[in-house]
Amino acid sequence: MFRKIVAIALAAGLFTAQAWADGNLVKAEVVKVDKSAGKITLKHGPIRNLDMDSMTMVFRVADPAMLDTVKAGDRIEIEADRVNGAITVTRIARGR
Repeated sequence: MFRKIVAIALAAGLFTAQAWADGNLVKAEVVKVDKSAGKITLKHGPIRNLDMDSMTMVFRVADPAMLDTVKAGDRIEIEADRVNGAITVTRIARGR
């Protein structure tokens, strides 16, 4: 019985952590990908954690390999944050 309770508690914790992380996802459309510069231009919705309204802008990406997964016109979801003072896309997910 104890093992079942622990398993349920762990599963609930993982689900909650994923739900919290997904709360930072922002819908966006890829306008341009510049692999050589490690940058992506996005038309995005509001980014609450950065107090940023919807707009089109150029972002750095945390990992240049992320740019291999997208092309202009793709609808995606992103997470962005300040990394070393620069607004940076830290996660890219396929749009839902």
